[in-house]
Amino acid sequence: MTVPAPGPEVMLRQAEALADDLRTHAGAFDEQARALLSGARPAEIESVVIVGDGDSYHAARAVEMAFESLAGVDCRPVSALPFTHYARPDAPRPPRTVLTIAVSASGRTPLVVRSAERARRAGATVVALTGTPASPLTESADAALLVGLPGQEPSPGVRTYQASVLGALLIAIRLGQARGRLDRDRADALRDELVALAGAVEETVRTVGGPCREVAERVADAPVLTVLGSGPSHGTALYSAAKVIETSGVFAAGQDLEEWCHVERFARPTDMPTFVVAPPGHARDHAHQVIRRAAGLGRRVVAITPADDDRGAAEAWARLPVRGSVREEFSPLLYHLYAAPLACHLAHRLGRTPFAAGRPAPGNPH
Repeated sequence: MTVPAPGPEVMLRQAEALADDLRTHAGAFDEQARALLSGARPAEIESVVIVGDGDSYHAARAVEMAFESLAGVDCRPVSALPFTHYARPDAPRPPRTVLTIAVSASGRTPLVVRSAERARRAGATVVALTGTPASPLTESADAALLVGLPGQEPSPGVRTYQASVLGALLIAIRLGQARGRLDRDRADALRDELVALAGAVEETVRTVGGPCREVAERVADAPVLTVLGSGPSHGTALYSAAKVIETSGVFAAGQDLEEWCHVERFARPTDMPTFVVAPPGHARDHAHQVIRRAAGLGRRVVAITPADDDRGAAEAWARLPVRGSVREEFSPLLYHLYAAPLACHLAHRLGRTPFAAGRPAPGNPH
């Protein structure tokens, strides 16, 4: 039986479920995270490798800073093909000091499963981060953090992305506590911060929909758009671009702020919509500079900034405000929230449905 293709409005339903998902499931996810690494020696872990494809890779990029700052370990996000075909899974450290986190919502992504198998053979501790129990990925890992969600429907990943990011952040806190970088009170306070973000998620989803519809109407003529961010927001930029592509078929590219200054600023059309993800944090001033520079080049700049950050939006062509305050390590949970409604409204405006361009045309098997 063929499953009907989802309409663009599925993205709105996904976004509207995020706050309740965070409130309802963070506790259960955390209980699992606290039980991880019981058979390993967490104090010996010096490096974390996070392997994934698509949204899972974007989630890995989004949580890199959290592992480095909260757990005090080197962190290397990598997509599965380079990991399986080029990288030494233990490089540059001895295998016993490496924790590999293999991320796949379905638990069946072939190269992610192969990555887990390869890392485990090399002697690294492997944790599967997945929504699917008893999957090929869980069977290939030493342990698993299951982030499954009820009531799922076919859709570009939104709820699953939040679950993957949340699960990874909880592992970072667990590792930081196990290695003695975080004491119990500090670790529990960080966990409470994550749950408390549900209010900001709910408020942002409620208020950003209208601005996203307006922006979608104004950029629907563009053949391509870019999304920029650095640090955790680079992962957010990659993810946001992916949602636009999957939902509306418009080509979108995620890029680092500084890399855009060196390369993509020379691209045409000069009025290309350019979304800049600019949460509070290390790169905020640089993001503001890029907003000004891109606007000066004629780009239609859309600033994704805190609702009270007038400086960041002053020179932007449009603004998508984010409600609530958040530390930079946790900002990926708030600053992607515009992506689903933007992609939905853009698809509606263009008369398109999610994943349509990736399906064979009728009568064409190729």
